[in-house]
Amino acid sequence: MSHVIPVYVQASDPISEAGLAASIRQRAEVRVVGQDLVCDETVGLLAAERIDEQALALLRAMKGLGIGQVVMVAGDLDEEGVVAAAEAGVAGLLRRGEATADRLVQVVSSVRKGAGVVPPDLLGRLLKQVASLQHHVLAPRGIGLSGLTERETEVLRMVATGMGTQEIAQQLAYSERTVKNTLHDVTSRFHLRNRSHAVAYAIREGYI
Repeated sequence: MSHVIPVYVQASDPISEAGLAASIRQRAEVRVVGQDLVCDETVGLLAAERIDEQALALLRAMKGLGIGQVVMVAGDLDEEGVVAAAEAGVAGLLRRGEATADRLVQVVSSVRKGAGVVPPDLLGRLLKQVASLQHHVLAPRGIGLSGLTERETEVLRMVATGMGTQEIAQQLAYSERTVKNTLHDVTSRFHLRNRSHAVAYAIREGYI
């Protein structure tokens, strides 16, 4: 038998919460747990009528319990709500009308394995928004979706190979001050401790 996934259920109202828990309680793939049994493997399941401030507060509270992955079921889903939920760290989104027991368990399982789940019709529109953002806002300023400029990416790549400030300056025909300022900008913007931390962050996020 495959590993049983602990699921912590919450909703913006008690009736929805009871209904959501009841719909998956009989499924062998998951186990509904209370707050006292939340652990690293727990997936949060959150129901709300719409993705508003109340729903986002519940989502943040779940994250505060140490739940890394949260699936949100919403009655009303639009692009703005999806973006807000994504920024708050939601891993999966499902419309209430599609939230059968089978689909809930499927999404919870996918999220537990590290996948992100968004309704296909919204995903297509979000990808267009991202492309538009890159084309009209970031590219004219020389910034990629990572938030790093071409110069910053170049400097971090060289730091990653072990090159010092003077070597980087010579290689790129910059002044040493420019190299130092570039690294300072990156560490300040992303709240990093030093250049080594900046390189580790950029590698981990796939920016270099």
